[in-house]
Amino acid sequence: MLKILFVCHGNICRSPMAEFYFKELVKKKGLADRFEIASAATSTEELGNPPYPPVRQLLKRKGIDCSGKFARQMQEEDYKYYDYLIGMDHYNYKNMQYRSGGTGREDGYQKISLLLDWTDHPRDVADPWYTGKFETTWEDVVDGCGGFLKYLIQTGKIM
Repeated sequence: MLKILFVCHGNICRSPMAEFYFKELVKKKGLADRFEIASAATSTEELGNPPYPPVRQLLKRKGIDCSGKFARQMQEEDYKYYDYLIGMDHYNYKNMQYRSGGTGREDGYQKISLLLDWTDHPRDVADPWYTGKFETTWEDVVDGCGGFLKYLIQTGKIM
């Protein structure tokens, strides 16, 4: 079973979008039993809060239920537990490295990446909290999650 953790600043916009979309994506492909999927924040600003209302509304329009989700902060133990930790932007990336015990990991395996690194056009996923462009963020999440799943299938990481 592959364990995936999506991470953003507050765990109320981008990372819950990615968590619940990826769950839906693997479910539709009949692969849900091969994954454990969650999301977390690098900050403490939104701990305990549900996804931001526009995110809940967007997911509902897409037929995706995110009820029961509350923001939590990424912990150092998450680096050991999850196979992949996928951030939304470079700011998150640096904070993820810090929260996982620093950059000079000696396990020989880089688990931390950015979501759009799994596409043909790597870049940051813009934070809709600031941009207000929830559909644009959604499109990036769909693209990144699709690219990541394609990588997992093509490389035999998931059969």
